[in-house]
Amino acid sequence: MKVFLGGTCNNSTWRDELIPLLKIDYFNPVVDDWNEASYNRELQERKICDICLYVITPEMTGVYSIAEAVDDSNKRPSKTVFYFTDGFDAGQTKSLSAVGTMVLNNGGWWRGGTIQDLADFLNNFC
Repeated sequence: MKVFLGGTCNNSTWRDELIPLLKIDYFNPVVDDWNEASYNRELQERKICDICLYVITPEMTGVYSIAEAVDDSNKRPSKTVFYFTDGFDAGQTKSLSAVGTMVLNNGGWWRGGTIQDLADFLNNFC
Protein backbone atom coordinates (compact mmCIF):
# COMPACT_ATOMS: atom_id res chain seq x y z
CA MET A 1 0.00 0.00 0.00
CA LYS A 2 1.40 3.40 -1.01
CA VAL A 3 0.00 6.91 -0.58
CA PHE A 4 0.73 9.97 -2.72
CA LEU A 5 1.11 12.98 -0.40
CA GLY A 6 -0.40 15.78 -2.47
CA GLY A 7 -1.62 19.12 -1.25
CA THR A 8 -0.32 22.32 0.29
CA CYS A 9 3.43 23.00 0.23
CA ASN A 10 4.64 26.52 1.15
CA ASN A 11 6.32 25.52 4.42
CA SER A 12 3.21 23.71 5.62
CA THR A 13 4.22 21.06 8.17
CA TRP A 14 1.42 18.54 7.64
CA ARG A 15 3.71 16.08 5.82
CA ASP A 16 6.27 16.25 8.64
CA GLU A 17 3.49 15.45 11.12
CA LEU A 18 1.89 12.67 9.05
CA ILE A 19 4.90 10.73 7.73
CA PRO A 20 6.09 9.40 11.13
CA LEU A 21 2.55 8.11 11.80
CA LEU A 22 2.30 6.15 8.55
CA LYS A 23 2.67 2.38 8.55
CA ILE A 24 2.42 2.30 4.74
CA ASP A 25 4.75 3.44 1.99
CA TYR A 26 4.39 6.98 0.66
CA PHE A 27 5.55 9.30 -2.09
CA ASN A 28 6.34 12.88 -1.07
CA PRO A 29 6.32 15.09 -4.19
CA VAL A 30 8.04 18.02 -2.45
CA VAL A 31 11.54 18.58 -3.83
CA ASP A 32 14.06 21.39 -3.54
CA ASP A 33 14.28 21.91 -7.29
CA TRP A 34 10.92 21.55 -9.03
CA ASN A 35 11.50 20.78 -12.71
CA GLU A 36 10.02 18.83 -15.61
CA ALA A 37 11.37 15.51 -14.29
CA SER A 38 9.80 16.20 -10.88
CA TYR A 39 6.49 17.00 -12.52
CA ASN A 40 6.55 13.82 -14.63
CA ARG A 41 7.45 11.69 -11.60
CA GLU A 42 4.52 13.23 -9.70
CA LEU A 43 2.13 12.37 -12.53
CA GLN A 44 3.42 8.78 -12.58
CA GLU A 45 3.13 8.39 -8.80
CA ARG A 46 -0.44 9.70 -8.85
CA LYS A 47 -1.24 6.88 -11.28
CA ILE A 48 0.51 4.06 -9.42
CA CYS A 49 -0.10 4.93 -5.76
CA ASP A 50 -2.97 3.12 -4.07
CA ILE A 51 -4.17 6.34 -2.42
CA CYS A 52 -3.98 9.90 -3.74
CA LEU A 53 -4.18 12.16 -0.70
CA TYR A 54 -4.68 15.92 -0.94
CA VAL A 55 -4.28 17.89 2.29
CA ILE A 56 -5.16 21.58 2.11
CA THR A 57 -3.90 23.94 4.83
CA PRO A 58 -4.13 27.71 5.32
CA GLU A 59 -0.54 28.04 4.05
CA MET A 60 -1.75 27.41 0.50
CA THR A 61 -1.15 30.25 -1.92
CA GLY A 62 -2.49 28.62 -5.07
CA VAL A 63 -5.39 26.32 -5.84
CA TYR A 64 -3.76 23.72 -8.10
CA SER A 65 -3.84 21.02 -5.40
CA ILE A 66 -7.60 21.45 -5.16
CA ALA A 67 -7.85 21.04 -8.92
CA GLU A 68 -5.71 17.87 -8.70
CA ALA A 69 -8.00 16.45 -6.01
CA VAL A 70 -11.10 17.05 -8.13
CA ASP A 71 -9.34 15.70 -11.22
CA ASP A 72 -8.31 12.53 -9.40
CA SER A 73 -11.78 12.13 -7.91
CA ASN A 74 -13.01 11.92 -11.51
CA LYS A 75 -10.19 9.73 -12.88
CA ARG A 76 -9.41 7.60 -9.79
CA PRO A 77 -12.35 8.08 -7.45
CA SER A 78 -11.93 5.02 -5.24
CA LYS A 79 -8.41 6.04 -4.25
CA THR A 80 -8.78 9.83 -3.88
CA VAL A 81 -8.81 11.32 -0.37
CA PHE A 82 -9.48 15.02 0.28
CA TYR A 83 -8.70 16.58 3.66
CA PHE A 84 -8.44 20.14 4.89
CA THR A 85 -7.18 21.38 8.22
CA ASP A 86 -8.52 23.94 10.66
CA GLY A 87 -7.54 27.58 10.30
CA PHE A 88 -9.69 28.70 7.39
CA ASP A 89 -12.31 31.42 7.73
CA ALA A 90 -16.03 30.61 7.43
CA GLY A 91 -16.22 31.38 3.71
CA GLN A 92 -13.14 29.33 2.89
CA THR A 93 -14.40 26.45 5.02
CA LYS A 94 -17.73 26.51 3.19
CA SER A 95 -15.94 26.44 -0.16
CA LEU A 96 -13.57 23.64 0.88
CA SER A 97 -16.52 21.67 2.23
CA ALA A 98 -18.18 22.01 -1.17
CA VAL A 99 -15.02 20.59 -2.78
CA GLY A 100 -15.06 17.75 -0.26
CA THR A 101 -18.68 17.01 -1.12
CA MET A 102 -17.78 17.01 -4.82
CA VAL A 103 -14.95 14.53 -4.22
CA LEU A 104 -17.27 12.38 -2.11
CA ASN A 105 -20.04 12.48 -4.73
CA ASN A 106 -17.50 11.42 -7.38
CA GLY A 107 -16.74 8.30 -5.33
CA GLY A 108 -13.71 9.56 -3.42
CA TRP A 109 -13.16 10.11 0.28
CA TRP A 110 -13.48 13.29 2.29
CA ARG A 111 -11.89 13.08 5.71
CA GLY A 112 -11.73 15.42 8.65
CA GLY A 113 -10.25 15.30 12.12
CA THR A 114 -6.70 15.32 13.37
CA ILE A 115 -3.54 14.25 11.58
CA GLN A 116 -3.62 11.13 13.78
CA ASP A 117 -7.17 10.40 12.57
CA LEU A 118 -5.96 10.79 8.99
CA ALA A 119 -2.99 8.48 9.60
CA ASP A 120 -5.27 5.85 11.14
CA PHE A 121 -7.58 6.05 8.12
CA LEU A 122 -4.68 5.73 5.65
CA ASN A 123 -3.01 2.90 7.58
CA ASN A 124 -6.28 0.94 7.48
CA PHE A 125 -7.37 1.90 3.94
CA CYS A 126 -8.85 -1.08 2.10
